[in-house]
Amino acid sequence: MRDYYQILGLSREASQDEIKRAYRRLAHKYHPDKGGDGEKFKEISEAYQILGNPEKKDQYDRFGQVFEGAGTQGGFDPGVFWSNIRGEDFDLGMDLGDIFEDFLGFTRTGRRRKDINQGKNIEIELEIDLKDVLKGVKRNINLGKKIACQRCQGSGAEPGSRIKECFSCRGTGEVQQMKKTLLGTITRYVLCPECKGQGKIPENPCNVCRGEGRIEDYQDIEVYIPSGVDTGQIMKIDGKGEAGRRKARSGDLYVKILIKPHPVFERKGDDLYLALPVSFSGATLGDEVEVPTLEGKKILLKVLSGTESGKVFRISGKGIPHFSGFGRGNMYIELVIKTPKKLTKKQKELLEKLKEQGL
Repeated sequence: MRDYYQILGLSREASQDEIKRAYRRLAHKYHPDKGGDGEKFKEISEAYQILGNPEKKDQYDRFGQVFEGAGTQGGFDPGVFWSNIRGEDFDLGMDLGDIFEDFLGFTRTGRRRKDINQGKNIEIELEIDLKDVLKGVKRNINLGKKIACQRCQGSGAEPGSRIKECFSCRGTGEVQQMKKTLLGTITRYVLCPECKGQGKIPENPCNVCRGEGRIEDYQDIEVYIPSGVDTGQIMKIDGKGEAGRRKARSGDLYVKILIKPHPVFERKGDDLYLALPVSFSGATLGDEVEVPTLEGKKILLKVLSGTESGKVFRISGKGIPHFSGFGRGNMYIELVIKTPKKLTKKQKELLEKLKEQGL
C-alpha cells in the first residue's frame, strides 16, 4: 500500500510548508516535460493532493492504510465504511452509480468527452406533395443552427496562433478528482473543465467564436427525397446537424417526411385509390370515361353497360413506386354512379316511359 509521506520523503510531523517544498522539488525533478518519470510524477501529485490539503491530510493520518485502500487502491475495508457511518465527516454528493463505478475501477469520461464536444443532432419536418414521390425530388432548406466558424475554420484559435496542450490536464483530457463519500475517499478521473476533454486549447481564442470553433448562423442544405417515400418516414443526413466544438464531429440531420393530402387520390401503402363519378346513362348503356393519374396524364376506362355503382377496377403499375425495390403499386378505381337531381321535362318523360317498361 502507498505511503504518501514516504513518496514525498517526509516524516508524519511535516508541516504544510515542508510538504509544499518537497512537492515542488520532486515535481521539478520528475516532470514528464523535463524528461522525468511520468508514473513517479503521478504518484507525487497524488500524494500532494492528499497531504497538501489539511482536511484530507487529517483524515489520512487518522485512517492510514485503510483510508488509502478505500480511495486509491480499489480495496474496501469494512472498518472505514462503518467508521464513516458512526459519524465521521463524509459527503453523499455523488450518486451510487458514480461511487461504485469508480470504486470498481470503471470510468465514463470517454463517453462524456465524445458527447460534450460532438455537435447535436437536429430533427425537422418537411412537407411534400404526393406527386413528388413518383421520381424523387430535391428540396433546399435554410436551417438555423451552430455552424463552423469561418474565421478560425472551426479550430477555435485566432488565425496565425497555435493550438497548445491544455495545462490543467497535460493533454489527457481528464483531471483527477478526490471526493469523500460513504465508502471513504474516492479518487476518480473526470472530464477536464478547461478543455472539455479535448486535451488542447487555443493559445489565442478566435475573436468571432470566442474559442468555441462554431457560431450561431443559417446554412443552406439540399435534401434529396427518394421516390416511394411515405409519410412519417425519416431520412438521415450524416454530418448536417450542429457543428462540433473545435472541429469535433458534427451531429446528424433527421428529416421527417410529411405528405400533403391529395384532392383526388388516397394512398394506402404503395396503392392509390380514387372514386370516379359515372353518369347514370353511361353506366346503363356503357361508356368510355377518362381516369386521372398522379402523373397528370389521363387514361381511358371502358365501362360496360349495366355496370353497378361501387364496381372497382384495377390498373396495374399506376400506383406509388416501391421504396426499397423495383416496380410500382396499383391504382384502384371505384365507380360512383351519379343520380341526377334536376331533370328537364323531356328527361322526366323518358324516365317515366322506362319505368312503365319495368326499367
